[in-house]
Amino acid sequence: MQMDIDFVRAQFPAFSEPSLEGQAFFENAGGSYTCAPVIARLERYYRQRKVQPYAPYEASRLAGEEMDEARARLAEMLGVATDELSFGPSTTQNTYVLAQAFGQWMKPGEAIIVTDQDHEANSGPWRRLADEGIEIREWRIDPETGLLRLEDLESLLDESVRLVCFPHCSNVVGAVNPVVAITAAAHAAGAFVCVDGVSYAPHGLPDVGNMGPDIYLFSAYKTYGPHQGIMVMRRELGNLLPNQAHFFNGDVLYKRFTPAGPDHAQVAASAGMADYIDALAAHHGIEGDAGARMRGVHDLMRAHETALLQPLLDHLRDRNKVRLIGPADAAERAPTVALALEQPGAEAARSLAKRGIMAGGGDFYAVRPLKALGVDPEKGVLRLSFVHYTSRDEIDRLIAALDEVL
Repeated sequence: MQMDIDFVRAQFPAFSEPSLEGQAFFENAGGSYTCAPVIARLERYYRQRKVQPYAPYEASRLAGEEMDEARARLAEMLGVATDELSFGPSTTQNTYVLAQAFGQWMKPGEAIIVTDQDHEANSGPWRRLADEGIEIREWRIDPETGLLRLEDLESLLDESVRLVCFPHCSNVVGAVNPVVAITAAAHAAGAFVCVDGVSYAPHGLPDVGNMGPDIYLFSAYKTYGPHQGIMVMRRELGNLLPNQAHFFNGDVLYKRFTPAGPDHAQVAASAGMADYIDALAAHHGIEGDAGARMRGVHDLMRAHETALLQPLLDHLRDRNKVRLIGPADAAERAPTVALALEQPGAEAARSLAKRGIMAGGGDFYAVRPLKALGVDPEKGVLRLSFVHYTSRDEIDRLIAALDEVL
């Protein structure tokens, strides 16, 4: 099945916005365009529902129902129970709350495994627990390929490890890590698993229920929605960790790790992400329950992205003075392409901007993986990232612009 790119782009107001006309967006890993259903729900909430939710009067009742709808529909698409999904201000803040909970639950001398492939949000909060006597073990990438090897993890696992944290996909390496195999190895050793899905989820929400991790984190603002962090916490672990919210919310799983009041409007608007996924499924003839529709849309997105990504990788990998970070096979990675250049990444991005290409340059909060790869974080990389609404014409324009800049 081929994606109807015209239908897809019609769902995003940005593509009919005059101020963006003539520009091709290649910094999607920093935040995607927002789909029309999310914008419509957010506007309706602010116009009609902007009251304290869950009271008996009509506007409040509807406000609460819309918040509950977002949680229920997204949880169903991810293959988890409704109360196993919660919202927070950002994935970084969700991770800090989790780290505090683990720090209270764990004993000095017990261990957490982190990687040096991660964005700092799924590394730094855990590493700080070393100050509490928790042992931090680092699962290190191959300095040439940037990949994590399962055998290296297995050598770090023993009975003292309580948690293994790793990215589904690195925001600079781009490689898709084998979540199921890694989770199985960690569980076999008696450890829980926390997966940072921020750089993967924009390319199709995963079937978290069948993949098996105990925690899965991603960001709605990179997944066509509002600025919210979304967290799956499986019930067994969620009830084991100490409550981080008000004491009277401790018996409600989706509130236990949300110490602050949620942004009601943005939570409600997140249901628009489910609206969009369902619209894609219906237009392309993908049927079944919510999970089946999401799996079909995931595969549709990935097929389109892979077809566009491979020509870009082929064009870049043999260029002199350009180091392509991560796999050269599009099937093994997300379309988040980092390039180490002779010039600073930000400088190359400025040159591309003059040619109508919106891209980014810098370290992208991935200082640890860049150092491990021998890339100077001060110089950074040029990052070119796209998603399923990117067109073949935009890829052609990007390649032509790169030929002029690199």
